[in-house]
Amino acid sequence: MSKSRDKSRRDFIKLASASALVAGASIRVRASNTTILPSWQTAAETQKTSANDKIQLGLIGAGGQGMSDATTALRVPGVELVAVADVYDGRLVRSKEIWGEHVFTTRDYRELLARPDIDAVIIATPDHWHMQAAIDAMNAGKDVYVEKPVVQLINDGWPVIEAERKTKRILQVGSQRVSSILYKKAKEVLASGAIGELNLIEAWTDRNNAIGAWQYSIPPDASPQTVDWDRYLGRAPKRPFDATRAFRFRNYRDYGTGVAGDLFVHLFSGMHFIVGTLGPTRVMATGGLRHWIDGRDVPDVMAGLYDYQRSSNHPGFNLFLKVNFADGAGESGGFRFIGTEGVMSIGGGSVTVSSQTQPREPGYTIDTFPKAIQEEFLKKYREMYPEQKSKISSTSEEKFFAPGGYSDHLDHFTNFFEAVRSRKPVVEDSVFGFRAAGPALLSNMSYFDGRPYGWNPESMKIIGE
Repeated sequence: MSKSRDKSRRDFIKLASASALVAGASIRVRASNTTILPSWQTAAETQKTSANDKIQLGLIGAGGQGMSDATTALRVPGVELVAVADVYDGRLVRSKEIWGEHVFTTRDYRELLARPDIDAVIIATPDHWHMQAAIDAMNAGKDVYVEKPVVQLINDGWPVIEAERKTKRILQVGSQRVSSILYKKAKEVLASGAIGELNLIEAWTDRNNAIGAWQYSIPPDASPQTVDWDRYLGRAPKRPFDATRAFRFRNYRDYGTGVAGDLFVHLFSGMHFIVGTLGPTRVMATGGLRHWIDGRDVPDVMAGLYDYQRSSNHPGFNLFLKVNFADGAGESGGFRFIGTEGVMSIGGGSVTVSSQTQPREPGYTIDTFPKAIQEEFLKKYREMYPEQKSKISSTSEEKFFAPGGYSDHLDHFTNFFEAVRSRKPVVEDSVFGFRAAGPALLSNMSYFDGRPYGWNPESMKIIGE
């Protein structure tokens, strides 16, 4: 551990250590502290923006996520929605009901991109359209907020990165945890050394309801007349109109990326931000279709194991991810960062740090040794671990909460629009986004191909291919 990291850790645990020494060496002390993290969102939402500084926004894909994105984006001062594109007529009607008759609507997003009054777009289409829509938008001179995963397939990643670099447009990927005040605090805590050297991370997202498992409602008027089916299919295999595929795209490999692309990618992006790593070097995944036997061709249970190799930033660790849609215990999600001297957990709107301030003596198992050898062992042992000091075992627990009503989704859009105005880098550009999406997409490949995959997180390419 470096001197600076060691000093930060000492500052973090100072209160608990002092309590232990005052109370006496034989007493186990637990110090607890709770902090509400500061948030500026209320003030930010009331800020005034000049008309000349207004950002004109277009929405491509007005499904549940797209409308949620647009609603949140409009909470940022100085943002106006002027156009919506979607292949279902009903969503175009609904957009006007929500945002006004003045909003331009179209089935063809290229008409939206051709408008000179649009500065930036939200892309919340099915995954198989992310690459093409993002590239088209950047080539049209628009800044882009594209939902996660940034791409559907591994081979889609580099074309988006190259388009961002060539056009010099702003691109932000919609995994909002990287803008969260909780994840920023977790990054700070981990860097302080409060849990020692990181060796294992556990992360999970479990759901036990139909909507959580993508059983989205299908509008009763869905038909080839109200849905532009050919436009929806795009590069996907041609097939007759199917309303279920149109409105539950996450359930099908032709259009979505399953649990890995929808949920693992959130876990990867948040974890990569906290740890400061580029990604894993080996990906292994398994799972199955256990409960939602509804015609989908992606698993509803998936578990993945990932190797993160030693580098200058960390000594290497393993990652375990799990998603379960057949969980009878209910819904939950979170992280556990397990280190040599403590555990940091994220979940329920808080970060909890449980730190072992001074390791206990290692103990011994000498009953099977001859008595003389036992005595010799104990003599040397007590020289190394004096009995009084060895009983010191103090721990500290510190909790950090987000304030009531806090939204990392809003922070993520605020970050995006600030970058649109300043032209400074965003927190989650196409490179960061692909480094999170890559191992998620490889998890799908590992599951379906039945084998592990090597990954070069620096070059963002599969090893050996």
